[in-house]
Amino acid sequence: MLLSPAGVEALRAALTGAGYTVAGIADRLGTAATAGVARNDFRAALRATEDRDPLATLIRLFVCEQTEPEPAVTAALAPLPLAEALAAGLVERHGDGLRMGLDLEPYADDWWLLSDVPASARPGQPLPAEHVLGVGGATQTLTGATLRRPVETALDLGTGSGAQALHLAGHARRVTATDVSARALRFAATTAALNGQDWELLRGDLVAPVAGRRFDLVVSNPPFVVGPGTTTHVYRDSGRVGDAVGAELAAAAPGLLNPGGTMQYLANWVHVSGQDWGERVADWFTGTGLDAWVIQREVADPMAYVNLWLADVGETADPQRAAAWLDWFDAHQVEAIGFGLVSLRRGGHDDPVVRVEDLRQRVQPPLGDQVAAWFDRQDFLRVRDTEALLAERYRAAEGLQLRQEATMGADGWEVDRQVLVQPHGLRWSEEIDPLVLALVGGADGRLPLRDQLALLAAAHDVAESELAEAAGPIVAHLVERGLIEPVPA
Repeated sequence: MLLSPAGVEALRAALTGAGYTVAGIADRLGTAATAGVARNDFRAALRATEDRDPLATLIRLFVCEQTEPEPAVTAALAPLPLAEALAAGLVERHGDGLRMGLDLEPYADDWWLLSDVPASARPGQPLPAEHVLGVGGATQTLTGATLRRPVETALDLGTGSGAQALHLAGHARRVTATDVSARALRFAATTAALNGQDWELLRGDLVAPVAGRRFDLVVSNPPFVVGPGTTTHVYRDSGRVGDAVGAELAAAAPGLLNPGGTMQYLANWVHVSGQDWGERVADWFTGTGLDAWVIQREVADPMAYVNLWLADVGETADPQRAAAWLDWFDAHQVEAIGFGLVSLRRGGHDDPVVRVEDLRQRVQPPLGDQVAAWFDRQDFLRVRDTEALLAERYRAAEGLQLRQEATMGADGWEVDRQVLVQPHGLRWSEEIDPLVLALVGGADGRLPLRDQLALLAAAHDVAESELAEAAGPIVAHLVERGLIEPVPA
């Protein structure tokens, strides 16, 4: 750990005593100053903390990134001795005072997370190779997307500072966390101890430390950055060429999961000229026997991608690295890079479901609830043939909307296009034909679908069997999308 066991206890006492939590900081600063901090505008927060009591000093030191007088910092950290805080790197001398040496972030449900100081707090200083990340956008994406059902065992591959493991401990009886970086594991161990949690921590590359073991839930925010395979920063560079780390995790998943187990990880994938990116990513899961749902959330062109990741480590002034990276993309005909979530389940089926979809529309959080519901819908569909599907009663999803586009003609408005829109959840939008409109419009939960089709067949003078044959795959699609929902018996 970064601190001694006694030092961890003392630091927890200091933070608890001062009220250095998400709620405590918000109460102290007020709404306007808290909103300013979220935009890296610290002016109002600094005005609200001028008295420099322990909470104010901790806010100024670790939230507003200020250099503070040594007596005030000593008092704020007490009973943790200043000498131990300095030795651990928690604070460091700067000018005539002390500033944060590590990022000590109040996080989620009265937790604290220790990580390295972000690049934004040290302008002009490139990050070291073993920089340990705090809570960023990717962390929040995976946290929100993870299934939170109770499990016996959970694994966090590439734990870094331990953010995912903190959450896993809330619904897993045993948590294992791995990382290739010994330095990251020291941060994770300190984070666990500071929050009163006990994790099994193992060092090694990706799945190597847990070879031969299986878990009920596996999550990973791996070093997924796409490039020529050069490793300069362990938190982002896997050492694999291109997007191979995503494919490698897919191949490893069957050996990591207990029956019924789930694995979720973030990934980048390349869009190669002349290839369908979705088919390319779907190939990762061929032969795994796993149900897979891949959601693409963002797409970047190579220039924007390179600039983003160079800026992330403070290397924006390195044109040679940028040029070499872009040359690699050109040589491999990479047109764009996608970012998203991979959710896998070991369902034990010979015909697993694989879906790769672009969901760049804003999905209603938490995404984890949507992923869980998607797998539940797959279970519903898997055990029902067409006859069984038609025997069920359905209702339209809550708030489902129909939007029409029409053109004014000689005889009035002529409908050109009709679109079903989910205003909640996954926020699907889908163009539909008259049959789908009739099915969804009649889905009020009262009649079995078979009876609904009989009414439609009679009204339109169509054979019921013909209508049923056409409706089967349509209903399965509508259920998978969550546009209609089966009514419990």
